[in-house]
Order: sequence, then C-alpha cells, then structure tokens
Amino acid sequence: MPKFDVSKRDLERLIGKSFTVEEWEDLFLYAKCELDDVWEENGELYFKADSKDTNRPDLWSAEGIARQIRWALGFESGLPKYDVEKSSVTVYVDEKLKNIRPYGVYAIVEGLSLDEEALKQMINLQEKVALTFGRRRREVAIGIFDFDKVKPPIYYRAAEKSEKFVPLGFEEELTLEEILERHEKGREYGHLIKDKPYYPLLVDSEGKVLSMPPIINSEITGRVTTETRRVFVDVTGWDLKKIMLALNVVVTALAERGGKIKSVKVVYPDFEVETPDLAPKEFEVELDYIKRLTGLELSDEEIKGLLERMMYDVKLVDGKAKLLYPAFRDDIMHARDVLEDVLIAYGYNEIEPEEPKLAVQGRGDKFVEFEDAVRELMVGFGLQEVMTFNLTNREAQYEKMNLEYGRDYFNNPPAELVEIENPISPKWSALRVWLTPSLLDFLSQNTHEEYPQRIFEVGKVTLIDESRETKTVSESKLAVALAHPRVTFTEAKEILESVMRHLGFKYGLEEIEHPSFIPGRAGRIIVDGKEIGIIGEIHPAVLENWGIEMPVAAFELFLWPLYREPYL
Repeated sequence: MPKFDVSKRDLERLIGKSFTVEEWEDLFLYAKCELDDVWEENGELYFKADSKDTNRPDLWSAEGIARQIRWALGFESGLPKYDVEKSSVTVYVDEKLKNIRPYGVYAIVEGLSLDEEALKQMINLQEKVALTFGRRRREVAIGIFDFDKVKPPIYYRAAEKSEKFVPLGFEEELTLEEILERHEKGREYGHLIKDKPYYPLLVDSEGKVLSMPPIINSEITGRVTTETRRVFVDVTGWDLKKIMLALNVVVTALAERGGKIKSVKVVYPDFEVETPDLAPKEFEVELDYIKRLTGLELSDEEIKGLLERMMYDVKLVDGKAKLLYPAFRDDIMHARDVLEDVLIAYGYNEIEPEEPKLAVQGRGDKFVEFEDAVRELMVGFGLQEVMTFNLTNREAQYEKMNLEYGRDYFNNPPAELVEIENPISPKWSALRVWLTPSLLDFLSQNTHEEYPQRIFEVGKVTLIDESRETKTVSESKLAVALAHPRVTFTEAKEILESVMRHLGFKYGLEEIEHPSFIPGRAGRIIVDGKEIGIIGEIHPAVLENWGIEMPVAAFELFLWPLYREPYL
C-alpha cells in the first residue's frame, strides 16, 4: 500500500484548523489511511501516512487527505466544485505513437504559490500515482513543467533515437538512447520503450523538449521551483480513461493549493478531446440496502447528510439516493462502495458491537471437510502439500506455460483471467485460473533441493462467469506435480487412478494436443461424460521458461464434480 510523508503544519494549513497528534490518529481514518509514524524534523512534526486503498490515488497527498477531512468534519459539504477555464493551447499527437505509447492528456494550472512543502507533495503525488496506480509508469507516467518556459502549440511525437536534449539532473545533452543507458531513470524505466522503433518525445513549437515519456523530463522546462507560477501537466499511457483519472487527481490537488485549472485541446489523428474533464460521475443506490447492511437506524436524511460529508451530491428519489461524485474518483463500482463511505462518515468507532443471539450450533462446511479428506489422501500417497498464492499474473498463467492469452485450451485454462485494475505489484496483478503454473513456480524456486519432488495443492481458482453478480466464480481444484529424472505420464496416471478409486469414480482419458504438455503425452480427464481436468508431461519449453531442468509430469482437476457423500 502507498506510504508517504506529510507535514502536520501543511495539513492543518490546508484544513484550516489545528489538531493534536492523538486527534490525527482518528482523522487519518476518514482518508482511508493510518498514522504509521510521527517524528520531528527542524522543529516541525511530520507524519508517515499509510494508505489502505490502492483505488483512491486522490488520497495519496496532503491535499487529498486535507480535502477529505474538511468534508468529513462538515467544514464543507456536497460535491467539490472546480472551475475549468478553456485555454487556447493545443497538443498534437503523432500517429506513429499508436503502438509505442499512444495517449496523452494535458492541463494548465495557473496562479500557484508553492513553498518547499507544496513542491514535495506535488512530486510525491506524481511519483506515487505513476508507481502504484500506473504500474511503475507502464500504464501512467506524469510530467509537470514550468509553463512560462513553454511555447505552444505542443507536439507529442515519435522521435528518432539519435535526437538529443538535456535530461533533468544533467548539464549535457544526451541522445535518447544514451538517456536510457546513462540516466538513473533511463536504466530504471527504459525497458518500457527500449525495443520500440521510435521513442516518445513532448516538444513545444520551438522544438524545446519538455520530456521523454515515460522516462524523464527536460532540465530546461521540467524543473519546477517555488518561483513557478504556472505549470503544464502531462500524463501519458495506454488507457485514455486511466490517464484522464490520473490527470484529474493531479490538477485538483494543485487546485487545493489555490491553482486555477485551464483545459487543453488534444488532437489525435482520428479524434479530439478537451482535458481535463472534471464533470461529476453518476451512481444510484437503494436506501434500504444501506440501512439493512449497516445495521444502523438511519433516516433517509441522515444517510444524505453522511454522503454529503463524503463529497457526494445527493438527491433522494423514490427510496433511492441519486448520486454525483467527483471526477478524481473511479472506485464506485457497486452499492457496497457507497455503503463503505456512509460507514466512514458515521465513524466505525461509533458503531456499538452486538453479540448475535442465535439458537444454533456451528459445524464445518461439508465441502471443506471433503477438501481436507482429499489432502489427507494425497499425503497418504507420499506427496507433499504446498500452499501458493491465489494472486498471480498473466505471464505466469499463460506466457510461461507456452499459451496464447485469449485462446481457449479446452478450458484448461480458460481464455481469460480476472485482472486487478490497480495492483500493488505487476507480479500480483491477476487471480489464477489454474494451479499447475503455481506448482511449477514452486518447483522453480526449489531446484537446489533434493529430488524426487512430489507435490500437490488443493486450492482455489477464480473464473469469469457473466451470469453472476460479481461476474466471477471461485472453484476448488486439485493439482499434482512430480519432478525427477525418470518421471513419466504413467506415474502421474497411477496417482490419478488411485484418487479416483478412493473417491469411487470411474474416469476416462482422451488424448489432446496442448502447448503446455509434450505432444502425444497429454489427455483430458473425463468423468460422467464431462471433462474435469487435464494430465500430461510438461513441455520442455515450459520447463525452460520456469528454469526447471528436471522432467515434470502433472495433472489438475476440479473437485466439485467428485464431491458426494459419503466420500472416501
């Protein structure tokens, strides 16, 4: 989760009121943060804020926290209003960037008076949004420039790698290729564009370079100081909706410092757009839903008041709350998201816990008991249980398994997986759809251990199911992987056969061609005429992808089709 430093004095200046450190511990909760640390520096108190929500980049700065607290305490109410004046500035986007870094959105903020603390927060927000929300600049990269040093119109274009400019922190001109090799940020983020035929460049009408997205700003225009009064904000990436949100977060934070926002016309080869777009977003929620799930005796007007303290514009119509919420938020996807805001405004600490009065006795879930019985069975076969993470990534589930994403391989795995919009790390950016890659990952990290290695996992996978409210379904599976020099398809089949015999099922195998397995040594597992799994010897290319030098045989199957009482 994002952590960042904020000055107590700066926060209280933005709120308009002073508080004790003890009061701040509770106040941070309104902004979905925790007070992680407090220290003194040069006679001034600083806080370490630990954000608990990766979907609220608007709360990752002093400006966002102060704004949230002002509303939560009732100093302001309803939808925040930001005026956007139309400027005469245009940015032209080069068609050649389509497969390099296709989108850019822009804004101007004038009338700024920034001290050192405000500059720190601006840079912090820029970096945190690009790092976490922007997946380490892959999806979102942000540049902020001294607009008084820029001559419009501005061009976001594809540049030859031999072009030169002075990158931020340097005194000499470097070619774009040299920047990737010699500059700290070039070495850190160069992989995002290194293999492209051209590199993105943002330049003004005089040919002055503003930045090389997503790598580094120019020393001439990209150094913002306390003397800067007007800034030009640039956000680039692959998803127009995502970079628009990031732009909204940055410009509204600067507006909290007294800045006046001006829009910029962005001209693409096939369309035009005026940015930023701060028009509020709409949502609707049943009032009974909020009353029922909170367990609180709230009137309609009380719910309205609580939502207004969370920056909603609220209209009560026919038992529903028709809502408008700020353009710097994109986390309202379900009624429970609104419910959470109601509870935050009410105060979790104000809710009196009640012990449920239930005249029943609890017992273990039958299917969970079945899963445990399967685990005991596998241990009885001499296998070692492993427990791996449900979170994974597309590369592990498809590319390393020699599979093409979007193609259905007999539903082993399905064509698509559930991806997280704002993951903390690219490594944990999706929910797994099959277990075999998790077992291969485990084997790849234990190549120094003694063989044979015979492992299994009973675990959950998450599949897309459009018929359900959440659009997903969680299924339990069993996967087995055997690794040693003489392992064969037959050895995996013997364990599968023992499992089926103990569970009381007859099964069949049908040979299939599957890219994850050696041709002629893979089959689908059939029970009662339905496919429930897959078995085979792992393809050498897959083993090479995982860095495994031993042959591996594996099988994987769904457990629900094998569940019936009594079992075993």
